[in-house]
Amino acid sequence: MRLRPWSGLYSVSVDLPFVVTHEATDAWAALADGTRRAIFKRLANGPMAVGELARGLPVSRPAVSQHLKVLKCAGLVGDRAIGTRRVYQVNPEGIEALRSELDVFWGKALDAYKLIADEGGKVDEAIRA
Repeated sequence: MRLRPWSGLYSVSVDLPFVVTHEATDAWAALADGTRRAIFKRLANGPMAVGELARGLPVSRPAVSQHLKVLKCAGLVGDRAIGTRRVYQVNPEGIEALRSELDVFWGKALDAYKLIADEGGKVDEAIRA
């Protein structure tokens, strides 16, 4: 196996698609990829090793490892060594960070709905008068 330079990065093979693993450190960007979402959903059911995660996915075990690296850099998964295997699991702190961001949007949406509902009630009263 010979490493070949590719735009300042290195590719193991020209036959395999190149996956850049260092760019998606944002949790939302990491989950934008369908394969990473599938891996993340599987981990939501409990800790798993790379081989278990790769079963049933249309990508190789090395590709699953690359996707796990992105999810780990984004703070969404963690890993631990059990014997010679690495077992991955969902990082609760990563989930909480995503939820906090969504709560901001949800709070704004509820405030806007309340404002519209309150104004709608005043308009209805003015029409009846």
